[in-house]
Amino acid sequence: MQTLSRQLLSASRRSWVNNGLHKPVGPAWLQWLWTLLFCMALAAVFTALGFFVSVFARGEGAWRNASGWATWYGRNLIVCLTVGSLTHLLFDLSRRLLDPARVQAWQPWQRSVFFSGVPLLGIAIGWPLGMLLAGHDVAGWAGSREGYSLIVGSVLLSLLMIFLMHHFFAAKSRQIEAEKRATEAQLRLLQGQIEPHFLFNTLANVLSLMDHDPPKARQMLESFTDHLRSSLATLRRDNTTLGDELDLVQTYLVLLKTRMDDRLQFSIDSPAALRSAKLPPLLLQPLVENAIHHGLEPKVDGGRLHVSARAEDRTLVLEVADDGLGLAPGPRRRRRGNGMALENLRERLAAQYGGDASLTLTDTAPGTCATLRLPLEPAA
Repeated sequence: MQTLSRQLLSASRRSWVNNGLHKPVGPAWLQWLWTLLFCMALAAVFTALGFFVSVFARGEGAWRNASGWATWYGRNLIVCLTVGSLTHLLFDLSRRLLDPARVQAWQPWQRSVFFSGVPLLGIAIGWPLGMLLAGHDVAGWAGSREGYSLIVGSVLLSLLMIFLMHHFFAAKSRQIEAEKRATEAQLRLLQGQIEPHFLFNTLANVLSLMDHDPPKARQMLESFTDHLRSSLATLRRDNTTLGDELDLVQTYLVLLKTRMDDRLQFSIDSPAALRSAKLPPLLLQPLVENAIHHGLEPKVDGGRLHVSARAEDRTLVLEVADDGLGLAPGPRRRRRGNGMALENLRERLAAQYGGDASLTLTDTAPGTCATLRLPLEPAA
């Protein structure tokens, strides 16, 4: 079960607004909560509009009566909830029947027709049903002259509301996409900056080894050069492959092993068929860095790190497991800075995959296992 946080609530609300038929972020009940809140706000707007129309058109003063507000708000809420629930269910059904990638490849006018047509269908079915549930005699009311005029006015008002909401949500969607691109660019910039203490420690180790162990100093410098070359090559691409990610992790661990000697043992396990799978760059290295700096390096006798990849149906599962200090706080545990890299990684996953990807940490006693789950995308 996901723990509610401000970040999760924000990402869930954004995925509700930016409905592109991708799997929503967060639990399903949270998406229904946004629909409920939207229906409550919309019912308040219709209630206020109805009372103001009554006052200015017929001079009635019922709007001053609180019980009248409550009665009509309740009826409008029933209608809005019926329409909103049906529209929500129609989008869920479309998500199961249609491929989100294919929908994104449609022409703009096709997407506009689709994302406007679904709410229209929800109104066409939900409005009379909601009126029945609210206690109105829809058949008799629709047959009267006043009822016919009101139906026509309601349909025109609904069309106007859909038009305004479509443009509002389209504008919000564009804003969210722009913010996602800005966040991704900022994260990529942060990834391109080599950690100063990592750089200085490596060069300091090389200098100290040059006096009494030149071969080892040369080996460390070569490993460092290989790691920098792999990092820069990866940063120039929007997407990379699992094989390239594992090679980058390999050069990083070889470099650290030169520094930590026997205190670090590692292994990398991945089927050859998965090495061509596509994924965003630099997903694994932050997890490996966390395992080293917060699990193995503070431990006196070090430990072992195991990186693995496997496929489960259409999901790529990546694991970084260590037998270090684990998640429980302790006197030797350095926890500062542990959460920022994971938070950035979760933001990248949400921006790239929505709710289709996840990152979980498990205390394996001893040690920690970080598990990444993301859609398996074979190379073209």
